[in-house]
Amino acid sequence: MLPNGSLDPQALSQLWERQWPECPPVGHWLRGHHPDRWIRFHSLPESKRYPDSEAEYAILLDRHYTVLAELDPSPDLLVITADWTDTPTPTPRKWPRRSEVAPAAQHWQTLVEEPGDDPDFRIYTQLYAETRPWRPSIIDAVLRAVADDEIYSVILSSPDLRWLYHPYDGGADVILPTRAERDALKIRHRAWLSTHSSGL
Repeated sequence: MLPNGSLDPQALSQLWERQWPECPPVGHWLRGHHPDRWIRFHSLPESKRYPDSEAEYAILLDRHYTVLAELDPSPDLLVITADWTDTPTPTPRKWPRRSEVAPAAQHWQTLVEEPGDDPDFRIYTQLYAETRPWRPSIIDAVLRAVADDEIYSVILSSPDLRWLYHPYDGGADVILPTRAERDALKIRHRAWLSTHSSGL
């Protein structure tokens, strides 16, 4: 963080490289790079994918905030969101919903997930980051947009990046600092786990 509360993109990139050198900040890559510290929770009973009512949104949000509170992001929650462009520049964006639910986020970095041989057909991932004072409900709009598949590849963390939380439409992948912490979290919320042997 800079003195005025804004993010320093270079410092954040350096911190990511120190904490998670094996994997770029791409949400759906995290579990593949850290399977020994990964756990997935489903956001609705019986592994239902999408909420159909406000009661189900309430369950979904309660599960997200319960786990986030136990991870203890206090005093601030780091919120990383993503958009996609056809060129390295961060505009024009393909998913305008991202800027609606995270309007204060600053452009952090540009990634090319699959470089390929033809630069005319590359898709660029534009990452944005911000911190918000931690409290339940602080990212309701973000989590609801993820649940409705309106935005994708969100990563939440404490500002020191000691853990990673990747909500997706259907649940969340959590990467803990150690296997022991992962196992303890898994036991506490075993009712939210998949019944599939893969944990997905």
